[in-house]
Amino acid sequence: MKKINKNYFKKTLSKFVTGITVVATNKNSIYYGKTINSFSSLSLSPPLVLFSLDIESSQLNIFKNSNTVSINILSKNQKNISDNFAKKNPDWNNIDYNILKNGNPIIKNCLSNLDCKITNKIKKGDHIIFICEVINVSINYKLKPLIYFNSRYI
Repeated sequence: MKKINKNYFKKTLSKFVTGITVVATNKNSIYYGKTINSFSSLSLSPPLVLFSLDIESSQLNIFKNSNTVSINILSKNQKNISDNFAKKNPDWNNIDYNILKNGNPIIKNCLSNLDCKITNKIKKGDHIIFICEVINVSINYKLKPLIYFNSRYI
């Protein structure tokens, strides 16, 4: 075992295989999205999921002030979408999406999409944890997942 530091901890967690999501919302009809791999199921009854954002995230206040989000679980052919929303100022111009009734964008051709209501926000360490109740879902059974491991896509 090795003594923990931030870089070694990050490298350790990179050994955990994750899927990639884009969490999206809107404010005054302007769309916001952020690539997230800190996504997890929380409860089946009621249906709850969670994701977290770094307190230094450029879009933290947008999500903190939102009541709803869409969570888009990316497919293997959507690496460019993941890269786009990992940037500080992502561009929606080349993204194929629809708009939900609540005004949030939902990205097309994902493995699945979740329409969520944010029910709780908890600050822990250097992140804010968003707990969300899932209202509606869609699933595409024909696609394969975009997977992240060892700090790269596989």
